[in-house]
Order: sequence, then structure tokens, then C-alpha cells
Amino acid sequence: MIIFPELLIFIITINFVSNLFQIPKWCQKMQHEVELGVVIGKTAKQITNANAMDFVAGYCLALDMTARDLQEHAKANGQPWFISKGFDTSCPVSKFIDKMQIENPSSIELLCSVNGQVKQRGNTKQMIFTIPQLLAAVTEDVTMEEGDLLLTGTPSGVSTVKRGDVIECTLGNEILRMQFEIA
Repeated sequence: MIIFPELLIFIITINFVSNLFQIPKWCQKMQHEVELGVVIGKTAKQITNANAMDFVAGYCLALDMTARDLQEHAKANGQPWFISKGFDTSCPVSKFIDKMQIENPSSIELLCSVNGQVKQRGNTKQMIFTIPQLLAAVTEDVTMEEGDLLLTGTPSGVSTVKRGDVIECTLGNEILRMQFEIA
């Protein structure tokens, strides 16, 4: 059994959008979290660190948008906070790329800019858990299927965004790029 007491796992909806993200009317504090998305290539159940990468088909950029005001309220009151990360358009993702397009997914830069100002810049080598560790831990109890995504965590620099802001994210030397406006 693999146990990571620090590993917080939750499920969010994935919405494929090209250029628009909508803040829910009830949200007063929306924050961005750029992440590397790992695309699962075949059914993965109770896999090991050693064979985890055999289950990876590719990667994408993901922007885990969080209604931080709702999340903070729910956490303070011991309530679930699914909706703070699971509302419509809450997780825009880029196109998927084949895993062979990234030589070393354990050392690639993630960047997120808001209105042209860099807010998040980090490298996957700074992740608390490696991709194999994450896959092994999650599939211990949750079967992942072809096409499922595993988001790997976000670098520091999360900030609040508002309607009209333009968010741009890149992976590596623009291996992947996505940009959209907040409505």
C-alpha cells in the first residue's frame, strides 16, 4: 500500500475551451493554477512507480481555476469544496501532445502570465511528488482510464484574476501554449 499523507486528491471537471473562461456570478475571488496534465493512455489500476510511465500517453497544459472565496469558506466550516474547482469551465486545457514530444517531463518549465505579467514560473522538478509517484498513489484505489487526466500541482505565484483579464500559459519553450480571456 502506498500512503502519502500530504497528497490531496480531488476530482474536477475538464472543459475544453479555446479562448474563454467564465467566472461564476457568485465568485468574488477567482485564482489561477497552471499545471502539467498527464494524459493516461490505457487502463491503470494499482500500478507501480517502476511501470507508471508505461501508462502515460501524453501531456497537456491545464489551468485549474479555483473559486478561492468559496473554497476557504468550505474548508473553514469542514464542508466539501468540490464546486470551488468543479464549476463549468473551471479547468481549461490545451491540446494534447504525445509523450515523446517532451524529453524529460520531470524537468520542464511551466509559465502563467496575466495581462502580460508573469505570475507563475516553475519547473516540474520542483514538484513534491513525481509523476510515477502520483500515478501509483492515485491508482492504488482509483482506476484511471484511457483519456483521463492527472494534474500534477502548481508552482508558486497563484494570483486573483478578474473579468477582462487575459491569461497565457506555456509549457517548456512553447511546446504547448494556450491563451484566453476571462468573462
